Amino acid sequence: MSVLRVEGLHAGYGHIEALHGVDIDVAEGEIVTLIGANGAGKSTLLMSICGNPRASRGRIEFLGEDITRLPTHAIVRRGLAQSPEGRRIFPFMSVLENLQMGASTTDARHFDADLERVFTLYPILRERRQQRAGTLSGGEQQMLAIGRALMSRPKLLLLDEPSLGLAPLLVRQIFSVIREINVRDRVTVFLVEQNAYHALRLAHRGYVMANGKIVLSGSGQDLLANPEIRKAYLEGGR
Repeated sequence: MSVLRVEGLHAGYGHIEALHGVDIDVAEGEIVTLIGANGAGKSTLLMSICGNPRASRGRIEFLGEDITRLPTHAIVRRGLAQSPEGRRIFPFMSVLENLQMGASTTDARHFDADLERVFTLYPILRERRQQRAGTLSGGEQQMLAIGRALMSRPKLLLLDEPSLGLAPLLVRQIFSVIREINVRDRVTVFLVEQNAYHALRLAHRGYVMANGKIVLSGSGQDLLANPEIRKAYLEGGR
């Protein structure tokens, strides 16, 4: 079953088009990653899926429903959540208040169980629950951003550059939790990531974007072994 299907998507900002006919498919239960250089259009694609910027042409389907023209709040209520690039937590709110914001679109009866699940994934957030989010370390803020998204009980989790700016140990922890979310909680994941090595090792399938277009796709392992991908994205063939 297809959770997300993007067909012929064009989108951009004002008169500048950033996406030129993008086709993406994410099946239920998958981790699918999108890699590419800075400025390729990766984040624009995630934002367009959420309704801002609005698609100028093409179609976006979520669980079989056309959501191309729906407002963002209506898309979120259908079970799609995003952890955006740069985290974008609420810095003057506490960790707990940030997580409460993430749960605002779901049934309150699930709150305690969902909160416990996030604290199990990220025990440091339990310790920091009353601390202002803006005083957390970069890694802790990323954990909070993912945790906040999970509080909405998503059917599809969009992750935009979760490893950005983190130390290697934290990067491994973040990717380990993404796998656990997918396997144990059965959350479908669409991951945008510049760290191609970790992303392709984690993903069932991957897409490569350049200049607003999909230029290559395949299994994570196939892309990881592709000489062109290794040369362009894997630090000289790591």
